[in-house]
Amino acid sequence: MSRVKKEKSILGQIGNMSHRLVLVLMIPIIISLLLMLFYAAKYHNAIDRMETVANLKTDVTEKIPETAWNIVSGRETFPSSGIYSSIHKVNDTIDSITEQTGEENRLTLIVARRTMQTLENYVDRIRDNVDAGVPVVESEAVIEEVRGVATLVDSMLNEYIAKEINSTARMSVSLRIWVLVTAIIEILIVVIALLIRDRSVKATAQSVRLPIERLEEAAARIADGAFDAKIADTDVTELRNLTLQVNTMADRLQAMMQKSNLDARQLRKAELRTLQAQINPHFLYNTLDAIVWKAEAGEKDEVIQLTGALSDFFRISLSSGADWIPISQEKKHIEGYLKIQQTRYRDIMDYEIDIPDDIGDIYILKLLLQPLVENALYHGIKIKRGGGRIVVTGRQQDGNLVFTVKDTGLGMTPEQLAELNERMKLGQPSVNVAGGGFGLVNVNLRIRLYYNQSEGLTIESDASGTSVSFTVPCRTREEISEDESISG
Repeated sequence: MSRVKKEKSILGQIGNMSHRLVLVLMIPIIISLLLMLFYAAKYHNAIDRMETVANLKTDVTEKIPETAWNIVSGRETFPSSGIYSSIHKVNDTIDSITEQTGEENRLTLIVARRTMQTLENYVDRIRDNVDAGVPVVESEAVIEEVRGVATLVDSMLNEYIAKEINSTARMSVSLRIWVLVTAIIEILIVVIALLIRDRSVKATAQSVRLPIERLEEAAARIADGAFDAKIADTDVTELRNLTLQVNTMADRLQAMMQKSNLDARQLRKAELRTLQAQINPHFLYNTLDAIVWKAEAGEKDEVIQLTGALSDFFRISLSSGADWIPISQEKKHIEGYLKIQQTRYRDIMDYEIDIPDDIGDIYILKLLLQPLVENALYHGIKIKRGGGRIVVTGRQQDGNLVFTVKDTGLGMTPEQLAELNERMKLGQPSVNVAGGGFGLVNVNLRIRLYYNQSEGLTIESDASGTSVSFTVPCRTREEISEDESISG
C-alpha cells in the first residue's frame, strides 16, 4: 500500500515502468541544468569583471589626469590630492581582475598594468618638479604624457572588454550546443516513453521539455546579439532560477553594450572638441604682425579695427567652452576672421556675408562656417592667379538652416573632389595644418555627429570655383538639451 502511495506521489497514476522512464528522462534535464548553471556562473563572473573594468575608465581617463593638472596648477597638493591612492586603486583592481581572467584575455590586462606603472612614473616626475619649484610650463609637457598614457590604458581596458564579450559569445555557442544535444536526447526518450506507456508520460515530458526549448531559443537569440530576448516564467522549479539568471545576464549585457556605444560617442565628441581647441599659431602671429605694422604706420583706425576683430574671433572661438552659439555670434566670428584676412590679402580677396539678422537668435553648432571660409581662402582664392571672391549665405527654409560658402577660386578637379568625398564618407577626423585649422572632413563629421544626421557637407567644384553647403535643423535655446553646453 505504501508502495502504491509512493508511486502516486511521484508520477501519479504512472506504473513502475513509467517511473523508471521518468528517471531516465530526468538525466539529460539535470545535465542541462548543471551546464546552464555553470555557464550562467561564468557569464555572471565575466559581466562582473567587465563592469569593474568599465568603472576604472573614469579614474584612468579623467580623475588621475585632472588631479595631476590640479597639482601642477597649484590647486591641490600631493598629500591632499590622493592621486597615488587613485593609481594604486586602479593597479590593485587590474591585478585582481587579471587573477580571475583566463589565459586568452589576461595579456591585455598585464600590458595595461605595466602601462599604469609608466603613468605612475610620470606622476613621480610631476612630484619632483613641484618639489624642485620647476616652472609650470615644464610640467605641462609631463601632463600631456600623463594624458597620453591614460588614453593608452583606456584603450587597453576597452580591448579587454571587447575580448571578454567575444569570450562570452563563444560560451553562448557552447551552451547552445549542449542544450541542443540534451534536448535531442530528451526527445528520443520521450518518443520511447510514448511507445511504452500512456499519455501521462507524455504530459510529464512536455512539462519539462517546453521550458528547456524556450531557454534554448532565448539563449540562441542572445548568442546572436539580441540582448532584449527574455524567457517567460516557467512552472518548473529547477529552471526558474536559471531563467532569472539568463534574463539578468541579457539585461546586463544590453546595458553594457548601450554604455559602450555611449562611451564611444562621447569619446568621438571629445576628440572633435580637442581638434576644435587647436588654433593655428601662424594666424595669430600674422595678425599681430599686421597690427604692429599698422601701428608703426600710424593707422590708428586700422589698428582698432584689427584688434577688435581679433578679440571677437578668439572670444567666439572659445565661447566659455560652449558647443552651441547663436547664429549672430557665428556670423560675427567669420566677419572678424575675414576682416583680419582682408588686411593681408586685400589685393586678391573680396568677400560678402549674406546672413539676415532675423535668424540671429537661432542656435547653431559653433565653428561650422569659419573652417569653410578658411578652406575657400587658402585652397581656392590664395592659389589662383588674380584672386577671387568669397560669398557666405544663410537662409531659413522649412524649419531648417541652409548655409553656403562659395568662392571663385581655383576649384578642384573631378579626381580631387572624389577623393575629398571619400575622406568625408570615411569620417576620420584630422587637422589640416596647411589649411590653417579644421578641414572639410572635420566639419562634415561634426555636423553628422552633433545633429545625428547621415548627411553633412555637399561640395560642388569646377574651374569657376567651389561651393560648400550644408543643411541643419533650426534649434532654439529652449530646444537644446540641458546636458549640451550653450552660449548666449
